[in-house]
Amino acid sequence: MMKTRIPELRKARKISQEELARSVGVTRQTITSIEVGKYTASLVLAYKIAKYFDLMIEEVFDFEEEFNNG
Repeated sequence: MMKTRIPELRKARKISQEELARSVGVTRQTITSIEVGKYTASLVLAYKIAKYFDLMIEEVFDFEEEFNNG
């Protein structure tokens, strides 16, 4: 499971999962699955999400566990 800061970033900007999903071209269910750790975003999607928040991928997603476990 990859940790993500998406929920806190959304709350800080007062945007819904639906709004973020529409902005990055995925479904709300995809955003939900990423937030709860059921789905790992592709590199392209991770980049789009990070760019939406004007951050680097590493500031949105925690890859440490992925590298340490694999």
